[in-house]
This record gives sequence, C-alpha cells and structure tokens, in this order.
Amino acid sequence: MTFDTYEHLAADLFSRCEAGVEQICHLAVDTGITFQISDIVRAVENDLPVDYSMPAESGAEGRRQMIERIVKDMFPYVHPSEVSA
Repeated sequence: MTFDTYEHLAADLFSRCEAGVEQICHLAVDTGITFQISDIVRAVENDLPVDYSMPAESGAEGRRQMIERIVKDMFPYVHPSEVSA
C-alpha cells in the first residue's frame, strides 16, 4: 500500500487513528481498564497492512511518530505525563 503524497498518508493515518481511539475507548469502557496514548498507537500500528507506506519525504517524521502526534492531538486535555508512547 503506497501513497503518492505525504498528505494522503497523513489523511489515511488520521482515519486509522480515529478507529483506534474508538476501539481502545470501547475496550476501556467495557473492562474498566484505563489506557494510555501508547495503547492506541500500538493498536493502530498492529492494524496496518504489512506493506503500509512509510513517509518518504526527507526529514519527515516516522510513521510511529505521526500516529503518536495524531492521537495526542485527539486528546488535547490529557496531562503531559500520560501521553508518552
């Protein structure tokens, strides 16, 4: 799976992050177990196809860092000590 631009990759990862957030939040509600940002990042990474594209632009952040940043942006009011992935 390849993307022709960094923007397409980011848009796809954003959609996958939304699904990952929903999945982990449902799990947290159902089980009463708390979660961390790293749990969502891991869930998103685990659901990626084997041939999923990596950012190709020079100086671009890696895929895991992109996912982490997207997920952190979805939770702007989480205490900084709880967002390390």
